[in-house]
Amino acid sequence: MDAVGRRPVAWVAAIVLLLEALGVVLVNALLARVVDNQQMSLAGLAASAMAVGAWVMGALAAFYLAVCGVLLLRAAVTNRAPGRVGRVVLISCAVAHGVLGALTVGLAGWPAFAFMMVVLGLVVWVLVAYGPREAAPAPAAAASDIPPPVASV
Repeated sequence: MDAVGRRPVAWVAAIVLLLEALGVVLVNALLARVVDNQQMSLAGLAASAMAVGAWVMGALAAFYLAVCGVLLLRAAVTNRAPGRVGRVVLISCAVAHGVLGALTVGLAGWPAFAFMMVVLGLVVWVLVAYGPREAAPAPAAAASDIPPPVASV
């Protein structure tokens, strides 16, 4: 795939992941507020501890998604494949979306599954379109570096 097709996909994937990060923060904020207001308890755990846990989980998940979005944004701007660490992070993002997509079918329904699969498809598309980074070309051997042919008997 040439640069004309892969850059827009990287832009769209980056924007979707950044919006998803915002959505994760909002959902976890709502969960934390509901737990705190209802004074719910789970196995004797304090409601305030569960609310703090929801905030922390939302912040960590949003940070992870934002890092993935920034990696895709950088790929779209520079039109270069992510480095080795960036590819590993994006592959883990794709795997996470695949697993969470499978779980959302039963928990949240088919529209949530479809969203997760669209994000999975966008991330995989960018990974395949950019491919691995190409190594720098090796310098050409000078004429004096080539050994003379050996005469055969």
